[in-house]
Amino acid sequence: MNILGLNAFHGDASAALLRDGQLVLALEEERLNRIKHWAGLPMLAAKACLDGAQPDHIAISRNPRARLRDKLLRAALRPNKWLNLASRTTNSVRVARVGEELAAAGIVPREGRQIHFVEHHRAHLASAFFASPFEEAAVVSVDGFGDFSSVMWGMGKDNQIEVRGSVSFPHSLGIFYTAFTQFLGFPKYGDEYKMMGLSAYGEPRFSEQVRRVVRTEKDQCRLSLDYFTHHNKGVEMTWDGQEPILGAVFSRKMAEEFGAPRVPRSEIRQRDMDLAASVQLVLEENYFALLNFVQQQTGAASVCLAGGVALNCVANGMIFERTNFRDVYVQPAAHDAGTSIGAALHVQHQELKLPRSFQMRHVYYGPEYSDIEILRDLEAAGCKYHKLAEEDLINCTVQAISHRKIVGWFQGRMEFGPRALGNRSILADPRLKDMKEILNTRIKYREPFRPFCPSILAEKVGDYFETDYPSPFMVMAYKIKPEQRERIPAVTHGDGTGRLQTVEREVNPLYWRLIHKFEEVTGVPVLLNTSFNENEPIVQVPAQAIDCFLRTRMDMLSIGGFILHKKENVHLSENRAAFAEVERG
Repeated sequence: MNILGLNAFHGDASAALLRDGQLVLALEEERLNRIKHWAGLPMLAAKACLDGAQPDHIAISRNPRARLRDKLLRAALRPNKWLNLASRTTNSVRVARVGEELAAAGIVPREGRQIHFVEHHRAHLASAFFASPFEEAAVVSVDGFGDFSSVMWGMGKDNQIEVRGSVSFPHSLGIFYTAFTQFLGFPKYGDEYKMMGLSAYGEPRFSEQVRRVVRTEKDQCRLSLDYFTHHNKGVEMTWDGQEPILGAVFSRKMAEEFGAPRVPRSEIRQRDMDLAASVQLVLEENYFALLNFVQQQTGAASVCLAGGVALNCVANGMIFERTNFRDVYVQPAAHDAGTSIGAALHVQHQELKLPRSFQMRHVYYGPEYSDIEILRDLEAAGCKYHKLAEEDLINCTVQAISHRKIVGWFQGRMEFGPRALGNRSILADPRLKDMKEILNTRIKYREPFRPFCPSILAEKVGDYFETDYPSPFMVMAYKIKPEQRERIPAVTHGDGTGRLQTVEREVNPLYWRLIHKFEEVTGVPVLLNTSFNENEPIVQVPAQAIDCFLRTRMDMLSIGGFILHKKENVHLSENRAAFAEVERG
């Protein structure tokens, strides 16, 4: 039986395919059309997932009828202040017609398919619990909004989730965090991680003022709505066929309280760092108030988390010290892309009542490419390359990294979700104090306050981090032991933490062997890992990896069974924009 899950007409559109209870493919549309966070109907991803197969069920992680009474009442009470009501209605209509649009494109048959509309947060809950290793756990979803709700929580047991509470529009911890992200000059959809990174460099001296903006009582998050605009006049949103655009959600009162908003790309002042630190602190207070209430109500020792707020790795890293939960599973695609998986899992278990048989231990659910396909793209690009046996490829890569080289690593199946976890990664030596600056100058062009992440052998976590608990998806930030920070300065953030990926031998044997060999050579079982891209979605196909390698100042590319050296291919890079700009600069 095939269940096609879709996140459609929302940011980070995606598709996923469950076959006989197992996830066989999951893909974000942005990886195919190369538009970050693309919003719309993921036709390309759906087609790739099905690959000619016919779905028995189509599960969409939106339900236009959810909380319909609340939506109509709010629109009726504020007909002249509710911006884009027509566009919201159009969006809902298109969600309702997803099956027809897929059939018209020839991706699914017109007959013999069942369409299921799964409420947004129920899809988040399903993506976390039904993919987890737990037979029983509390389940919590926290984000901006989806189907007129911002929080949903409940208790998962076996193949069912009992929903016990929710938070309705207009109150939202996600909107609270987004508003301050915009206020601090990071206006793009998905920029919240930038404010989180900036918070490590400030002091929370505005925390008392920020606490006046949001509070949480039991399971109800409550905004002081004078600071926001989304509730009375709506927010400009673009969700159809492009990168999503979200208008400002903060009001003039925010400036009255905290001063003028920072202009994007302008100098970052100490005030900005301190405000970011204050917002992060207040988010944590509210997040843990909610989680502690859920723990008290359920008595559960384990918790599963999803929703965009669940990607706040700084907060996640404190769960054990700030709550009574002893085990945690954070959905690796906790943002909206993961709801395609969740919608399919919801249908399989909640609606069809089928038993659980799937556990999401990794994110390698995208396409992979053979050496024959890679060779074709290498020849087409005119590259000079070397074909190596696997052991020689590992040795060559480790030698390069240990000698200050930056290496592109393109192996196996592509990752699903926002993190590169060792298959579409750029790798470097974490021991070098200047490596962060080198990466930003030569390849990533990122703000200097944003951290780079450590991939560490799972069995060595306790040697380097104060918390010895698996974090395979890079969604936890743990304190690095003080005596180890000087050993791995390139992945030690301003607050002494690292957003780590624990690498297990049985989950990704090639990447594990690479890190293990690096430890043999250097004594350090850690690599600096960042996503294989340059201001674009993570590379998917070999040609994209080759192009990124050539247009940036990457030193070496390990792609399938091949090694490329920049010094042997520099003539192919000279006319490529990013490389030429850096050389002239």
